[in-house]
Amino acid sequence: MNANWATMRSFARDESVTRQRLSRGLLQRIAGYARPYLRDIVPFLVLVSLTAVLGVVTPLLFKAIIDNGIVPGNMTLVVWLALAVAAVALLEAIMSLAQRWYSARLGEGLIYDLRREVFDHVQRMPVAFFVRAQTGALVSRLNNDVIGAQRALTSTLSSVVSNVLSLVLVLATMFTLSWQITLIALLLLPLFLLPVRWVGRRLQRITREQMKLDAEMSSVMTERFGVAGAMLAKLYGRADEESGQFAQRAERVRDMGVISAMYSRVFTVALTLLAALATAIVYGLGGGLVVSGAFQLGTLVALATLLNRLYGPLTALSNVHVDVMTALVSFDRVFEVLDLKPMITEKPDARPLPADASEIEFDHVSFRYPASHEISLASLESVARQDNAPANHVLHDITFRAARGETIALVGHSGAGKTTITNLAGRLYDVDSGAVRIGGVDVREASLDSLYDTVGVVTQEAHLFHDSIRANLAFARPEVTEEEILEALRTAQLSHLVESLPDGLDTVVGDRGHRLSGGEKQRLAIARLLLKAPPIVVLDEATAHLDSESEAAVQRALSTALSGRTALVIAHRLATIREADRILVINDGTIAESGTHAQLLARDGHYAELYRTQFAQQADEAA
Repeated sequence: MNANWATMRSFARDESVTRQRLSRGLLQRIAGYARPYLRDIVPFLVLVSLTAVLGVVTPLLFKAIIDNGIVPGNMTLVVWLALAVAAVALLEAIMSLAQRWYSARLGEGLIYDLRREVFDHVQRMPVAFFVRAQTGALVSRLNNDVIGAQRALTSTLSSVVSNVLSLVLVLATMFTLSWQITLIALLLLPLFLLPVRWVGRRLQRITREQMKLDAEMSSVMTERFGVAGAMLAKLYGRADEESGQFAQRAERVRDMGVISAMYSRVFTVALTLLAALATAIVYGLGGGLVVSGAFQLGTLVALATLLNRLYGPLTALSNVHVDVMTALVSFDRVFEVLDLKPMITEKPDARPLPADASEIEFDHVSFRYPASHEISLASLESVARQDNAPANHVLHDITFRAARGETIALVGHSGAGKTTITNLAGRLYDVDSGAVRIGGVDVREASLDSLYDTVGVVTQEAHLFHDSIRANLAFARPEVTEEEILEALRTAQLSHLVESLPDGLDTVVGDRGHRLSGGEKQRLAIARLLLKAPPIVVLDEATAHLDSESEAAVQRALSTALSGRTALVIAHRLATIREADRILVINDGTIAESGTHAQLLARDGHYAELYRTQFAQQADEAA
């Protein structure tokens, strides 16, 4: 039965993987991952080999019981040989448990190593990588491909070794017992393999279709079960239509499941019928030979038992190339991610930023966003297509300096380059030319830990984990005390909300913080920033899209957060701009104007135009 299941699993895999090109040195690299587990691999293979040997011992014991014990009437020998059969069965059970133990240690250890390495590597990738890569594809590499790679050193390896040894031993034993009956059994092999291959090809096609349908259904569930997707469906009154479309997909999955089950049953029935036919022929021909005295009854029973152990390994080995290539392709897909070099790396001689570093300087900075082939893989994007066209520069010769404690506001039309400037300040990207310096040190020369400790960011959409308020705040500083958390909440104008919640700090904020309002999420992000206490703060439209009351609360929290800190603020609110020490007007990737609110209005240039189109209404409302 186990052999039948292994065969079905082989046919369920897509044989198209055998046509894929594998990277050079793949086997040598896999061996590097297997090397730490040699103490498990060696006894594992020994146990697999011994199990294959025991598979031949039992039929020979049956032969001895009949020919040497039952037929001559030697009851003592019958008892001892029966005990030997029981002992072999007990030994097989013990070896099976030991084999599974080594297999689990080997497989789970390899999964752990690969997952940890892939996760750590992905965490070090730049933001540009996550902008293009599809989350589901990355998760698939950590789950499906890692598990597929693990099979190379467990099920696939054991299956090949076990089936090869079993086939050799069974055939050798059968030829020794009766070469004539063995040849007849082998002549029936094409009748056995032809329907198996026919069913196998159709199962591969069905499996590919099932995988596609399952992926589509999972994608729909992932999008619709998220807070944003569920809210959109309700707001547009599409819940019934969405349910109908999902039902159609689920119906197709159901129908393919029925078809797959029937093909599997056809395979099982064909296997049973052919095995029964072969057994009938063996007993028919062998029975005649026994009657004529050509050989003994025990030999016939042993041959019939061995015959049942012949077709399973033959079928499994006929598809072993699919198993092996599937495992190798899985390894290759995992290595494909690991070989993608992060664009933001720390130099070996990187030095920490000065403890009092709070000045930031842009020195003739130009920048373009990297092309897809520089940062991502086509297989990780929702549309597997590489965009190799060179990107245009979005920043040109940006030069300015923010002194200690100075607040600089960045204003300009959408797409002018404001967010790009703030991204470069935190080294989410590296400049193409020029330099960004903090405390006089080029950020490319600084250690990443010191840079992350120096620069804090609050974005327009504050991201919160689906966890408690306490856990979200402690993300900034894991060793933070409860007193420090409460003080940060008071400063962020949020303590009254937390105190009103039944679970207080242990209240779960929900998926992406959707249990909180926009203003509450922003103030929680500000509290997290206060716990981090960076000397340089970047605010990327932190008050955009808030109502006036929430904006006022966030502004009060920001005024405290910015006190004594150097700040780069992307502002769409006139109040924020007026409080800035200096305003930089960004236009088409350049600094078009620089000065205070009054100075820039007096020039009647780009800022004055922005003021008339964007800020004048705010000024009237404030008045």
